Amino acid sequence: MKLGQKVRLCLLRLPILLLAPVLLPPFSVAVAQDAAASTAKVGASGLRIPRFVSLKSNRVNVRKGPSTDHAVAWVFSKIGLPVEITAESGNWRRIRDSESTEGWVFHSLLSGRRTALIQPWVDNKETVSLYKERSADSGLVARLRSGVLTSVVNCNGTWCQVSMDEYAGWIQQNKLWGVYDDERIR
Repeated sequence: MKLGQKVRLCLLRLPILLLAPVLLPPFSVAVAQDAAASTAKVGASGLRIPRFVSLKSNRVNVRKGPSTDHAVAWVFSKIGLPVEITAESGNWRRIRDSESTEGWVFHSLLSGRRTALIQPWVDNKETVSLYKERSADSGLVARLRSGVLTSVVNCNGTWCQVSMDEYAGWIQQNKLWGVYDDERIR
């Protein structure tokens, strides 16, 4: 490791399972995600920019520029974290993480597998409900803390079906970082 290299540790937080649903005040935090559908363009790869992908490895060097000649700015150490591709240069992708930090990653370290973080923009003491179906009336599966990493199964533009460890269910799409608010995933 080079002197001064920042290592970013990203930890999975386990969901909290409650026996009975708890009512929370309505969600009122505005999510600062791009309106990708209206600003999308096609990159050199032929794929849409911006787009979400996930990290393919437990160790991903993020560089200051699009080549190995550029210094490593930090290292991701959690497989599956969602990142947003914001630009392409040859085989390099400029990515943005959930904290809006940007850097360059070689394309083979990224996966098309869709993952998402539970509202990382709020205090981790807040929880979000995971439901059995696409309805808040369908029954509570679990309460998930901010920052929990999930696999995205599908999204209909309002709700996403997600899974993590032994939990699976539906969550409101605007509570996730790693999917766009109106995006449909099948």
